[in-house]
Amino acid sequence: MTRTEGIRVRGFRPKCLLEREEHIPERARFPVIDAHNHLFGEASPEALLRIMDAVGIATWVNVSGNVVLPLVNNTYTIARVPLAEFMNRYVKPHPGRFAALTMADFAQWGDFVLLKDDTFAKRCIATLENDLRQGACGLKLTKELGLQFTDHSGRMLRVDDERLYPIWRRAGELGVPVLMHISDPVGFFLPADETNEHTPVLEEFPGWSFQNAHFGKAELLAQRNTVIRDHPQTTFILPHVANHPEDLDSVSRLLDENPNVVIDLSARLDELGRQPYSARDFIIRFQDRVMFGVDMPVSPEVYRCHFRFFETRDEYFETPDYIARWGRSRWRVHALHLPDAVLEKLYWKNAVRILPGVSAPH
Repeated sequence: MTRTEGIRVRGFRPKCLLEREEHIPERARFPVIDAHNHLFGEASPEALLRIMDAVGIATWVNVSGNVVLPLVNNTYTIARVPLAEFMNRYVKPHPGRFAALTMADFAQWGDFVLLKDDTFAKRCIATLENDLRQGACGLKLTKELGLQFTDHSGRMLRVDDERLYPIWRRAGELGVPVLMHISDPVGFFLPADETNEHTPVLEEFPGWSFQNAHFGKAELLAQRNTVIRDHPQTTFILPHVANHPEDLDSVSRLLDENPNVVIDLSARLDELGRQPYSARDFIIRFQDRVMFGVDMPVSPEVYRCHFRFFETRDEYFETPDYIARWGRSRWRVHALHLPDAVLEKLYWKNAVRILPGVSAPH
């Protein structure tokens, strides 16, 4: 290998000369439950339904039902709102089309002192139970646990801090899943230099860099896995291919060792699509434990790209970036051409089994 192999020349943007047919589905082959998305910006139920009906999305699951994500300064911020706002505006007027998880008392930003006293777990459980009575179908928490949340002494909270264990235990008793986003892509924990494939992303969004985080990525995932092992009666949904699609062997071991884990594939087409043989084998092997999700602002084009990826044999095509923009992909991907029986499980059957209150498409 030469020293120049793989180096990008500044300003060099070659046009792809490959000639291949495109097969872009207008609608998904089977009804789809988008099991991982958020209320980005000001998306109204009417606007979402127009997109959903155009491409075959039966149900759209807002995994952060008691927050909204307004766009500010080229990035999405987070603001807490009552769960009732989403339920009353989206879920109740459109039965079967929308559902939501709650972040309960983990929906806290700006002030990252999560454990101000010894009552947090009790209060969080109370909020969770109240939101479940309103129709929420699970608990969702974000990467702030392990990266930003502290206790009252200023100490960074470990993911496996036992003061939080009553919450995970109670979720299991209530029969609702915990969607646990821990860590981020490997490159977000590395220096943003010429060797990091995520450097362009980190230059645009420097707040996504965790190079100097209190816990490294491997330690965060190890802490998460301790929580999973310590709560075998609780179902954990691990988004973004368990936040480690760069190492599918490690995700396979995690699934083999922990039958209470399911994953979603949201926002990781780029990672899966550069290892199409391994990704296809992985999804087929764990076909009962994978769910479809997008986790980005939606459009017909975004959904159709996902269907193209899972359904066709297309090669070397572009995917949207993390916030659904085109023309910014780090590389192009190859589709997986999944069998129909696997597609049905991925698209909707597994979500119906895992998410209480989410019904099979009509």
